[in-house]
Amino acid sequence: MDGWLEEACTKLAAAVEEEPAGYALSRAEIEELLELARIAAHESGERTNAPLLCYLVGLAHGRHGGSLSDLVDATVGTSA
Repeated sequence: MDGWLEEACTKLAAAVEEEPAGYALSRAEIEELLELARIAAHESGERTNAPLLCYLVGLAHGRHGGSLSDLVDATVGTSA
């Protein structure tokens, strides 16, 4: 992750009183989420759907666990 995103993760972790390491994204997760955002923005015709869909997938991942790739596939039918 780049410095700005690492700092945001640190702040988020502090806000919820957790360790920042729990919010670090792997290269594969970053690629999955960027692909999800790209598909959401282009297929829906609304760029604002990209962060909203990423949020919804994040909610599902946080609530139910499992593979991020599987959730992306279930949502848009493809993975990075």
